[in-house]
Amino acid sequence: MDTLRLQAPKPRMIAHRGLSGIEMENTCSAFVAAGNRSHFGIETDVHVTADGRFIIIHDDSTRRVALDDLTVESSTYETLRSLRLCDTDGKRGRKDLTLPSLSEYIQICKKYEKISVLELKNHMQPKDIDGIIAAIQAEGWLEHTIFISFDLLNMIYVREKLPKQKVQYLIEGNPDWQTVLDTLNRYSLDLDIQYQLLTEERVRDVHAAGKEVNVWTVNGLDDARRLSDWGVDYITSNIVE
Repeated sequence: MDTLRLQAPKPRMIAHRGLSGIEMENTCSAFVAAGNRSHFGIETDVHVTADGRFIIIHDDSTRRVALDDLTVESSTYETLRSLRLCDTDGKRGRKDLTLPSLSEYIQICKKYEKISVLELKNHMQPKDIDGIIAAIQAEGWLEHTIFISFDLLNMIYVREKLPKQKVQYLIEGNPDWQTVLDTLNRYSLDLDIQYQLLTEERVRDVHAAGKEVNVWTVNGLDDARRLSDWGVDYITSNIVE
């Protein structure tokens, strides 16, 4: 496994879906692997189940990670928790590879003193975001959590609910840059952007507005060094750090 290691105190390294370069993504094993390394934070994805509980998985379907093809948000929490996931080789066998609960993820971040970088998947109702916030508060880890989402309404609600919370708006594709800047300024959001969309000038624009820049998903050392030279604040990566 290649190593992506930068010597400067910035940028801070975020383990994408846990240490998914060596363990199955978004599992407790991946989170513990990241916890045992020098990462600043651990990123993951949370969905709301059909019965209003919170489960950790990236996709809307379980097919890619579990072979069984269940729609996450149409399935109950207990049904999803009962699935046996594949390992990184695509085969089942390990009993420890299951979909984590939100609380399990937060507990691992807390144990290893890692910042939680939590993506709210899809549009969520305010009551569900409230429930996620309450679950994190119950673990005493809200001050150490960064919320991220592609859904702007999710981010606006978190900002209104938690005025001092770190909140990063996820950007991909080819958005109008001025619109992005206006959105960050209007709602007091930081930026979490697909790294190929970034330029040094855009980093300067965001920093001039008093906002931070996170980039995803950076797995090449040359890319990471260039982004570090530009002054990004965080690098999200699958690779061992």
